[in-house]
Amino acid sequence: MFQKADGANYAPKGKTDPVCDKGEFPFAAVGLDHGHIYGMCNGLLEAGGELKWVWDPDPEKVEAFVNRFPGVHAARSETEVLEDPAVKLVAGAAVPADRCALGIRVMDHDKDYFCDKTPLTTLEQLEKAKRKTEETGKKYAVYYSERLHVESAVFAGQLVEQGAVGRVLQVLGTGPHRIGRVRPDWFWEKDRFGGILCDIGSHQIEQFLYFSGEQDARVVHSQVANHNHGDHPNFEDFGDAVLVGDNGATSYFRVDWFTPDGLPVWGDGRLTILGTEGYIELRKYLDICRDDEGDQVYLVNHEGMQHFSVRGKVGYPFFGQLIRDCLDRTETAMTQEHAFKAVELAVRAQEMATVIEERFG
Repeated sequence: MFQKADGANYAPKGKTDPVCDKGEFPFAAVGLDHGHIYGMCNGLLEAGGELKWVWDPDPEKVEAFVNRFPGVHAARSETEVLEDPAVKLVAGAAVPADRCALGIRVMDHDKDYFCDKTPLTTLEQLEKAKRKTEETGKKYAVYYSERLHVESAVFAGQLVEQGAVGRVLQVLGTGPHRIGRVRPDWFWEKDRFGGILCDIGSHQIEQFLYFSGEQDARVVHSQVANHNHGDHPNFEDFGDAVLVGDNGATSYFRVDWFTPDGLPVWGDGRLTILGTEGYIELRKYLDICRDDEGDQVYLVNHEGMQHFSVRGKVGYPFFGQLIRDCLDRTETAMTQEHAFKAVELAVRAQEMATVIEERFG
């Protein structure tokens, strides 16, 4: 169920074959504030990486992590991890506002950085990250999991690449989430999580850029609200935005924290990709009232209508590509420009968002 304490909820299992020899790609985990760290590490392990170290100032988080990944060494400090010359990459899921600073430290120690989304929370941080990647030549990779670690999204990318729907005109996304019973203090503070459009909205913007092939876009309109959490005045539980890409493709997305308890998954994430020759709909995590198994893909084009159930059939190629990129100094998993552009637009959408009047009670 949602948010298991052992992190299993955040660690999708795929069928990625190892892309490197045993011991060729040691990596570490630093910053365990978000459960996505489990999925990040699981993906790298499946692709052949070796998880050597873990560090977090909270010993309970470290203990849970070690129980989930037996064999990893609990470091005595962050410095012990960063000064190990064998470590090729550091994966981090610190508090969003602290992720950029961690990345700077990682790159300063001649290591690549693999960061949970959102990878940063301000345009000032973005400029620092850009300068450091240019200065060091190291990678600031981002775990945009709603595309990279969802088989239906991977499959949809293959369909788009094959021309199944022609030229993509619009990407329509919904990203509902469940609050859950227990959340850390930082979760409720906008200056720590970055705002709803910066945080979970970054997933939606990254998907738009990827599926449409847009290199850049502008935010036409965005808005946020705190509709139902008056006890946390700095929180946002709703947001949406409209974007237009340089080549004319458009996007509308909605993100929220209103998943009802009756849904057996954390959110009914959907994505519709409209093209000149047809459309694709993704029902990522379940197909309500029809199938509790997610990764359902519907394709409609001039040839007819097709349904694909792809869970366990596609895998997650990003992780193997990222490992090879780090070892070979190539850029096949995701370009640095793309990773940074997605979060830049998310931050801009957040900064310009109209605040909808709150209605509590």
